[in-house]
Amino acid sequence: MKDLYIISEKAALLEEEAFLIRQDGGEIPEVAMHGAIYFLTEDDDGPGLELRKRDLDLLKQAVVERYRVIIRRDLDPANRDARHFRGMARCVANWQRLSGFCCREGLDPTGLKTEIGAALRGFLEGEDRDVRQQRRASCLNCTAEELAWLADALGLREKSLPPGWRKLCRKAEVSGER
Repeated sequence: MKDLYIISEKAALLEEEAFLIRQDGGEIPEVAMHGAIYFLTEDDDGPGLELRKRDLDLLKQAVVERYRVIIRRDLDPANRDARHFRGMARCVANWQRLSGFCCREGLDPTGLKTEIGAALRGFLEGEDRDVRQQRRASCLNCTAEELAWLADALGLREKSLPPGWRKLCRKAEVSGER
């Protein structure tokens, strides 16, 4: 009976840490994951658990889910005027971080590529339409090259993007000019 209690307590602690990563993991959730691992295994105030692969996998999936949430936040047109909106430049950076994390941890981001790619295409279509109809100025805070990189990383072909997407992007700074 004692073993069952320890197992269920461990599961509860792991789920609580995974929840915190998903909900409060900040902009770089793998930092939160490493903090959770430290707390669970080494911290003097922690439970001193021994984590197995499946335990670590739960925390890694929480990191992926947190990245998904923050990337989707910046691809949601309803957030364009919200204080928490970080824009396309942050979306690019977060996809780079997520891709690197998946590569290091042996995770497959294919399903996320499809989901995020569709969200990116939808965001750009709406942004292009709103700018052409003069409802708003473009909120894209990245260069066309950065956005092209993201689209390619997500498996999107340029012809699947709205024709005027490059005009929505900020101009690249020329070296030496400010």
